[in-house]
Amino acid sequence: MQDLLERVTINPKQCGGRPCIRGMRIRVSDVLDLFVAGLSAEQILAEMPDLEADDLKAALLYASRRLNHPVLVV
Repeated sequence: MQDLLERVTINPKQCGGRPCIRGMRIRVSDVLDLFVAGLSAEQILAEMPDLEADDLKAALLYASRRLNHPVLVV
């Protein structure tokens, strides 16, 4: 899984420092938004031919890891 996460890059000089896929100007959030809009992985890959199937997996894994935090009970 670590190999997948290496596909996500963060460069302060690119896309406002937001996580991107393999140094391209395709943000992780762009990929996630396409999934939310109802596109399948195959449709996303057809729409964005620079992406690879593992890039989509990397975006999902990155989001999952970022959201995996302990819940504080107050």
